[in-house]
Amino acid sequence: MGDQIEETVSLVRDVLGAEVLGAYLHGSSVLGGLQPASDLDVLVVTRRAMDERERAALLEGLLKISGLSREVRPVELTVVVRSEVSPWRTPPAGDFLYGEWLREEFAAGAVPQAGPMPDLALLITMVLAGDRPLLGPPPAHLLDPVPHADLVRASVAGVPELVGELEEDTRNVLLTLARVWATLATGEIKPKDAAADWALDRLPPAHRPVLAHARDLYRTSSYDEETWPETLRSGLRPHVDEVLARIDALTP
Repeated sequence: MGDQIEETVSLVRDVLGAEVLGAYLHGSSVLGGLQPASDLDVLVVTRRAMDERERAALLEGLLKISGLSREVRPVELTVVVRSEVSPWRTPPAGDFLYGEWLREEFAAGAVPQAGPMPDLALLITMVLAGDRPLLGPPPAHLLDPVPHADLVRASVAGVPELVGELEEDTRNVLLTLARVWATLATGEIKPKDAAADWALDRLPPAHRPVLAHARDLYRTSSYDEETWPETLRSGLRPHVDEVLARIDALTP
């Protein structure tokens, strides 16, 4: 992990130089510890938007640093221009986003561009809570807290798209829905397995096995080792419907 973080920070510094105000580790690395399939999540705050040369150079470097194996972790790198998120506004805009789920698009020639990024409400909240600078001052010197109403809005905004990926990305969908539910109920963004533990304590027994399996996969297995017995697959949709009902009950 350390080598990949150092490579990522070095790449950001080489491409953006003095335009970087800060870089911050967040996600599993600071919330509860990395698991076998966890991303290395980094937020970079800059003075200005990147030009096309910088976007291409940053993308080229990340394609070499990031991966999907036990030896090479996926890197998720988000770049924001400080003036776009501080003072906080909604919807927030990001300047650049790299993640392994986008690799096919990048391999086909796409380059990350600026645009609305609702998830920044969650991400910035995690960055402020984690307080793990890789470059620059503590994050609270550059970023404003996100109002709770915007955190709720961001939490539920991606739910319909998430549910549509249930068959292809089962583990992640179940754990993310559990985290959305826990965030709405507690105001705290928990690690995915901790959110699953929280949800399991509140679910009827019939809806617990699929989430317990997803949590155990998260703690022990990479994505290419993920398996779902047919006895559990039949319970996926009823479980999701139950969690969606809990989310709906907490959504203004």
